[in-house]
Amino acid sequence: MSKVGRRAFLQQTAASLAALSLSPGEFFGQKPQWTTLPTNLLIVFPDQMRAQAQQFMGEDPVLTPTLDRFAGESLVFTQAVSNYPLCSPYRGSLMTGRYPFGHGVTGNCNDQGTRYGLELRTGERCWSDVLKESGYSLGYIGKWHLDSPRKPYVKCSNNTEKEAWNEWTPPGRRHGFDFWYAYGTYDQHMKPMYWDAKADRDGAHWVDQWGPEHEAELAIRYIKNEGGTYRDPGKPFALVVSMNPPHMPYDQLPQRYLDMYRDRTIETMGHRPNIPPAGTRWGDYYRKNIKGYLAMTTGVDEQFGRILHALRELGLEKDTIVLFTSDHGNCLGIHEEISKNNSYAESLRVPFLLRWPGRIKPRRDDLLISTPDICPTLLDLMGFGAAIPKSVEGTSHARLILTGRGGRPSAQLYLEIPYGRSAQGHRGVRTSRYTLTIAREAGKPEQTTLFDDLKDPYQMKNIAPDNPFFVKELIEEDLVPWLKKTRDPWLG
Repeated sequence: MSKVGRRAFLQQTAASLAALSLSPGEFFGQKPQWTTLPTNLLIVFPDQMRAQAQQFMGEDPVLTPTLDRFAGESLVFTQAVSNYPLCSPYRGSLMTGRYPFGHGVTGNCNDQGTRYGLELRTGERCWSDVLKESGYSLGYIGKWHLDSPRKPYVKCSNNTEKEAWNEWTPPGRRHGFDFWYAYGTYDQHMKPMYWDAKADRDGAHWVDQWGPEHEAELAIRYIKNEGGTYRDPGKPFALVVSMNPPHMPYDQLPQRYLDMYRDRTIETMGHRPNIPPAGTRWGDYYRKNIKGYLAMTTGVDEQFGRILHALRELGLEKDTIVLFTSDHGNCLGIHEEISKNNSYAESLRVPFLLRWPGRIKPRRDDLLISTPDICPTLLDLMGFGAAIPKSVEGTSHARLILTGRGGRPSAQLYLEIPYGRSAQGHRGVRTSRYTLTIAREAGKPEQTTLFDDLKDPYQMKNIAPDNPFFVKELIEEDLVPWLKKTRDPWLG
């Protein structure tokens, strides 16, 4: 870090420590009210939705009327990232507030990950465990992807004898979620499968309905809770709705969403200069799939709107914190990358919209928020700052969110870890202006990439070779402190 960066880091640390001991009411000099008016929590996060795919951001030619309205009611963190932009590592960080080497999910939970024990540990303390012990009803709907498959593999299209992804989550591994309607990972969007709370491993069922639509309907029923069927009506609730689309395959969606893009030409939908040209493998891949990807995003937007409408109908808007985000973005062929798990902006940057009417002032903020910050921030906002697990490595930004004042990190960590090779892969940092990435592979020289995201927002020119001293400064002052903080084997 530079001297300014070092000062900002120290200020951030001091503010974070102070925030852990203060409730939101105390931020305002008010008496906390959670003993009489507990706050509900709703998290909606689709899979593989990049930050650029929000109409109000003015980048992708996408239709997201719900998110456009919601953004006007929310705090929008425009520079939020998925530090490890891959499904399972992100979800581990979301739940625990820890970086991957802390929570142990250093790769995707699939048959390859099973060999290395990559799944969310039963003993990890998640934000959901804290809320459960604090008297909340908890619901989880949709994709979980934090359990590695084991033989004999569950019979479904995502599992074969040679490769497996999907797995049932036993009740003891659900981290406090008492209402359970989920799956590991399953990519048949028009006929999704689920295990409900009482189902055993062989008791999954399939539904003839587009996944996000079905999940939104169930979320609405959970919120309305007619007859107390879904949760204890005397308790506050926390509900997660984890939708799979706009994850690939991009042709599995209701026709009505594609019809909204009927008059759009591929040329008008592919204006980003970093898209490979037509006639190339990845250029054609982008042009083939961009319409389906954006149409699925529009569908997710509509289903999110239905869930918000249910909150409004029941008068729960002011009593519910709502977070809309995603586990990572999607290159869709940009930079010759099929989707995620790389340090390009289309992969790293995710939506992050946080609404709490009357408490959080609607605005945009360029805070460099990271995935592990979500857990402590939400607990702090909800009045459980003192209960934030000691294992948490993220920072609570509750003070900044509620008052506009607070420490600001100087950089965000980026990492990608190959199975069984924890000191290899990619490491990097993203500052308010630059993205630095180092690639390490055994027997080969390290490759360094540096982009000036201000002058080169589409990251088309690697300026690392021309700036060796600046690269060295970023490594020593920003990257190394992150690697030390997260106990990364990269340092040796």
